[in-house]
Amino acid sequence: MTVNTNDATRAQAWVALALWGLSAPVLARLLREFGTPEAVAAASPSGLAPFVPKTTLARLQSPDPERLAAAQTWLAEEGHQLITWDDPDYPPSLFELNDAPPVFFFVGRREILSRPALAIVGSRNATPQGLDNARAFAAALSQAGVTIISGMALGIDAAAHEGGLTGVGSSLAVIGTGPDRVYPARNHALAHRLAEKGGILSEFLPGTPPLPANFPRRNRIISGIAQGVLVIEATLSSGSLITARLAGEQGREVFAVPGSIHSPFSKGCHKLIRDGAKLVETAQDILDELPALRQALSPPSPTTPSGAAAQDGETVNADDNASGLLAALGHDPVDLDTLVTRTGHSADTLQAELIMLELQGRVAALPGGRWQVR
Repeated sequence: MTVNTNDATRAQAWVALALWGLSAPVLARLLREFGTPEAVAAASPSGLAPFVPKTTLARLQSPDPERLAAAQTWLAEEGHQLITWDDPDYPPSLFELNDAPPVFFFVGRREILSRPALAIVGSRNATPQGLDNARAFAAALSQAGVTIISGMALGIDAAAHEGGLTGVGSSLAVIGTGPDRVYPARNHALAHRLAEKGGILSEFLPGTPPLPANFPRRNRIISGIAQGVLVIEATLSSGSLITARLAGEQGREVFAVPGSIHSPFSKGCHKLIRDGAKLVETAQDILDELPALRQALSPPSPTTPSGAAAQDGETVNADDNASGLLAALGHDPVDLDTLVTRTGHSADTLQAELIMLELQGRVAALPGGRWQVR
């Protein structure tokens, strides 16, 4: 990315302010008083003294030159972007937080930052059914125009991103490392797809390693950008419960998918439901509770292929898929295994298509995992 002198100067000033580590209220007051981030960064200690607590002022020094240089080097690369408080693409819902980060490092499609969004989180050691559920919910909602947000961890997070990338809503990863790191390394291919078709967002400077404290911290961003949080499989010690708690404190809706009473991966979700989370079985349950997401329902844009992408990347036509699946359903209730046999499609693909048809009112979900044409 080539930047002009003014852009580079402003970016350097914003990064310098981020390195100061001031609280959001203090930094906001400084910006009101001095007018620009450049003026704040250049201010003398005596000029800052009326607005900064003495204990904070005493530790303010010139930003670490190595960290500042690392940020500048990263931003100089093609496609690397800085999202700041004064950027029109800064997610507006984050201004409701008391500790909204002044700076984000971003790669991807900026327009998804302002889309209606749902966060999907859950266990890193998810069951096959949990992974199927995450992909299916994410694919159905993304195909309806909702951006899927998660943390790019293994398990439910990765499955949610995969499902989200199949639809026009796409998917956004909020990571707990610097933007130049992929953690865990096994998600390198997924990170590449997110950077190309969705987005990756980090409040941490380039070079920041996967420190344990960073991941709970980034959870407030995941829930803060979204209109709601869906938890799919979580133990009682899962970090997903932190995200759900933060969502509740931020005034977001919390949803949970129930599971077997014998599974440890259901206990976290069942606790959330007992504490007031909405029990959901279909994507429609979520849309019914969140009018803002229902407003996102829209046909694919002209530049986006009609229909969902198959898991191996093959583009398919949504109308053809719907007709073929409806024909395979016939007139009697049918379970997913039978549909796999009849159509030759994977269970993940069929689950996503069935949820889309359910959103359109063309099929109904029945007890026992069966489906029927309406």
